[in-house]
Amino acid sequence: QVQLVESGGGLVQAGGSLRLSCAASGRAFSPYAMGWFRQAPGKEREFVAAINWSGSSTNYADSVKGRFTISRDNIKNMVYLQMNSLKPEDTAAYYCAADTDRRADTSKESGAYDYWGQGTQVAVSS
Repeated sequence: QVQLVESGGGLVQAGGSLRLSCAASGRAFSPYAMGWFRQAPGKEREFVAAINWSGSSTNYADSVKGRFTISRDNIKNMVYLQMNSLKPEDTAAYYCAADTDRRADTSKESGAYDYWGQGTQVAVSS
């Protein structure tokens, strides 16, 4: 079992920044890939970013590339999402997810992830 708890969401003006954190507990953190997804009201959950087990490989949605950065600290069992130059269309609930079957992958598919956090809300005002 893996437990994931997100934090760091909030209300920010367009152009501002937020840093989301995801604390992992349970199984050993380092052997698996992690991802961030988001879901806006009335829309499907969408991929945001992913990172492999070591942090050497990352993957981003085109909509956030160049603005968001995913990182991890395997000693602290944490994964982060630094979000800069935020836009109103970034408003959503953000979810941290663990892909415990794969180490090297940075999948964009939500079905690849088998553990999910409860989400943290991000609201960007114009």
